[in-house]
Amino acid sequence: MQIEQISNKKDLEDFIRFPWKVYQGDRNWVPPLISEMKFLLGDKNPFFRHAEAAYFLARRNGAVLGRIAAIVDRNHINIHREQCGFFGFFECLPDPAIAAGLLAAAAGWLRERDIDTMRGPLNPSTNDECGFLLEGFDSPPMIMMTYTPRYYLDYMEQCGLVKARDLYAYLSVIKDVTAGDRLERLASAVRARVPGLVVRPARMDRFRKELEAVKDIYNSAWSHNWGFVPMTDDEIESMAKRLKSLIVPELLIMAEINGSPAGFFMAVPDYNQVLGRINGRLGPLELLKFLWYSRKITDIRVLTMGVKEEYRRKGIEALLSLESFKAATRRGYGRAEMSWVLEDNELMKKGCELMGGKLYKKYRIYEKKI
Repeated sequence: MQIEQISNKKDLEDFIRFPWKVYQGDRNWVPPLISEMKFLLGDKNPFFRHAEAAYFLARRNGAVLGRIAAIVDRNHINIHREQCGFFGFFECLPDPAIAAGLLAAAAGWLRERDIDTMRGPLNPSTNDECGFLLEGFDSPPMIMMTYTPRYYLDYMEQCGLVKARDLYAYLSVIKDVTAGDRLERLASAVRARVPGLVVRPARMDRFRKELEAVKDIYNSAWSHNWGFVPMTDDEIESMAKRLKSLIVPELLIMAEINGSPAGFFMAVPDYNQVLGRINGRLGPLELLKFLWYSRKITDIRVLTMGVKEEYRRKGIEALLSLESFKAATRRGYGRAEMSWVLEDNELMKKGCELMGGKLYKKYRIYEKKI
């Protein structure tokens, strides 16, 4: 077995397409868009304006056996004051020697850059997909969540990696939340308690400005969370371009107090229900399928939410959630996944439970001193 850093477009193509080999026949796996993978791994991704990465393939007689990325994010190092690097995009066939070789290659590359701790998987950051699936192997992932084989967990432990954090995903039946009047009474109390509060759907004619407000609130609200790195202006701009056609305005709820942004709640339809039908491609035929099946999506995923610190614990979070769930009911969506939530974020966990959420999937991020 040889493990080599990729150096050309053919290697990158092999890196991107390898998961099809790992998950062949697995009905719960959702193929990623090849174009999206090329963006995430390439120079056009604004993440790499403050980060660098190396991609490795394990081969035997030319056949690909596994892949891994080694990542250094200078913003993470500067913010958290730790010499921590990351591994990501990890996939391998069921052989512990392959996993050990890939992890050793990533660790070696990181050590050359004065990194003393390796953490992952992050694909490529906590603002993207991250973690190995720990519980909940009986159903497909929702959009922008990972799905990985159970044996990856064993391989990590065999290679000396230990748990860094677990991430939780909650599942809620939307009509059960919106049917009663308990949350409506809470919403009325919040509006009475917070003068000048306005809660409204996002305006797509000023989408860039709305996302700017989301960025400011997000970076403020999440600044004390484990592993958090603020999104840059370039990353927000990129996200705006990639998400605009996928956003349902009624599911992006903005809160303002006396005209000033105070909070937001962002959910999107579970486009994985569509991506599973187009096998990673988005040609003319696949685009027609995408448009057709997008109308049949049954679930949503709550990507993120945030309320500025000075407005927390006033019930605004619950009001934002309720307005989004009511909009989801009107549009015919049945379930909502709220993810991911750090295992020790008690406030967010209670918020998910308030919205009828039941813990149904767990993910794990590992780390190791190198």
